Amino acid sequence: MMKGTKHSTLIWVALGILLIGLAIVDVCCGAVWISPREIMASWSAISTESAIIDRIFFYLRLPKMLTAILAGVALSVSGMMMQTLFRNPLAGPYILGVSSGACLGVAVVTMLQVAGGGLQIASGSIAAAAIIGSIAVLMMMLPVARKVKDNVSLLIIGMMFGAVAGALVNVMQNISNPDSLKVFITWTLGSLSNVGWGELAVMSAIIIIGMIIVITMMKPLNGLLLGETYAQGLGINVQRVRTWIVVATGLLAGAVTAFCGPIAFVGVAVPHIARGLMRTSNHRIIIPASALIGANLLLACDIICSLSTYPLPISTMSALFGAPIIIGIIIKNK
Repeated sequence: MMKGTKHSTLIWVALGILLIGLAIVDVCCGAVWISPREIMASWSAISTESAIIDRIFFYLRLPKMLTAILAGVALSVSGMMMQTLFRNPLAGPYILGVSSGACLGVAVVTMLQVAGGGLQIASGSIAAAAIIGSIAVLMMMLPVARKVKDNVSLLIIGMMFGAVAGALVNVMQNISNPDSLKVFITWTLGSLSNVGWGELAVMSAIIIIGMIIVITMMKPLNGLLLGETYAQGLGINVQRVRTWIVVATGLLAGAVTAFCGPIAFVGVAVPHIARGLMRTSNHRIIIPASALIGANLLLACDIICSLSTYPLPISTMSALFGAPIIIGIIIKNK
């Protein structure tokens, strides 16, 4: 027992220190390197150079770093819940069609505005369209989650909603002009740099609400690990729990997709890393562990993207990290 406790404590400390270190590096690196000493000096000195550093730090680097942490937490935790609900190691936060709904909303806005002659599309309108699309899919999934009696049916229906939304997006892509298509594809690549303080406030509020729901679901989630029949025997209302899990996942994944675009593989890979490190399936442990690991992973991806000669989409880098992990899981589980 003491050995296991010591092992867990070391992991928590290491993850915390790594998070702080990566956060500092993330705000320092980019097209212009800003050392921590320069950032501190700019607060106490008034000059043209310090004003430039202030603008870069406060309006570009700091919001991007906080966005990476929030997105990593939200995607990892929502992916963990989906894997528990469906008892499927390859389930992810986008499996219920939330991402496809967001893509459909963005596709409608970009195609219509560009077709109408408005090539300049405000990032706020794109985020609003993505939120509306995510909510639309979520509102369709909620009555389904209350009516269906098994998780397999819920999974299939969620995939069908995603397929329908994806098909509509494909139709609009085929009839759109190159300008609108470029705007839409750029959004689908994912970016942490388009989130300012106003967008970050809205995103944070949605994610906090989702995380509060997750915290209240920890005990029922542990019950679901034993299967629905055993969970019902423990007095857990499975249909109610399933509904709240769908709501929490929709809020967490939908907020990230709306403001950052689709970010691949983080929600699928991180829960497995958390289980492997913590050596347990207890959600009271692996949910905060997944949150920390997800934040660290996305910060590391953002640092690599910032240091590359040509700016790389965040979703591309997260896929390069996550895909090998998923391949390993499939091979290990045969």
